[in-house]
Amino acid sequence: MNAPLTMIDETAGPQYELIEAAMAYLADMRAEQPSLEELSDHIGYAPAHLQKVFTHWVGVSPKRFLSYLTLDYAKERLAESDSVLEAALDAGLSGPSRLHDLFVTHEAITPGDYKRRGEGLMIVYGWHACPFGNALVLQTERGLCGLAFANGDEAEVLANMIARWPAATVTEAPGATARMAEAVFGTTGEKIALHLSGTNFQIRVWEALLRIPDGNLVPYQWVAKAIGQPKAARAVGAAIGRNPISYLIPCHRAILTSGYLRNYEWGIPRKMAMIGWEASRREAA
Repeated sequence: MNAPLTMIDETAGPQYELIEAAMAYLADMRAEQPSLEELSDHIGYAPAHLQKVFTHWVGVSPKRFLSYLTLDYAKERLAESDSVLEAALDAGLSGPSRLHDLFVTHEAITPGDYKRRGEGLMIVYGWHACPFGNALVLQTERGLCGLAFANGDEAEVLANMIARWPAATVTEAPGATARMAEAVFGTTGEKIALHLSGTNFQIRVWEALLRIPDGNLVPYQWVAKAIGQPKAARAVGAAIGRNPISYLIPCHRAILTSGYLRNYEWGIPRKMAMIGWEASRREAA
């Protein structure tokens, strides 16, 4: 079951920079299994303070989090992928993931709407602190149409997201998107409607991602098989890269068959944070 996330205060941005650096170091040095003291020396924070902030933010200690970054952990999850696939396909679109069954509904725009690229559509957006840094939330009257994360220049991230709806009218309105952000990252349990814009192939790939149960990792070939095109892993990877609603459509759960993490638009440390966060809740369930 997908445990609710806890919203954090407005210091989330600076905290994320600290944790991002810590996670990046742990990822780079995972073969050496660095100690808390070595991590603290690298980051420049006292061990006790770093331990407290990291554990509060990520949900587990740096040592435990490091265990989730090993190839052994990834391979354990990948070894489950065949049974995960079987269960998901048997259940159809209502797969075993609570995220899809109880939390998220989705509606794709029509082919005609897709060709119009958002003409006549009103989109509001806002930036909000969340457990994975500063999140950009975009929504229409029909639901959440974009979820991205600050990865350097916020203006560049915004431009990238609204380029998917080039003919739409876009307005900054964080007050209007605050409730959506709370629904996504908070503890309200409110259902979320997704308003998706993509090709038929992309929509099918994103639907397959929604079938991956919380806390699981699967290879790209799993997703290709789930949509009935087992030889289309490369095209699937491209579609995953175009996922407009990060985290809720869990592209972070798709990894290489070797167990290594592939490039992630919002940064490998953030992808690791999502995997580690879900892993800690999987263990606690």
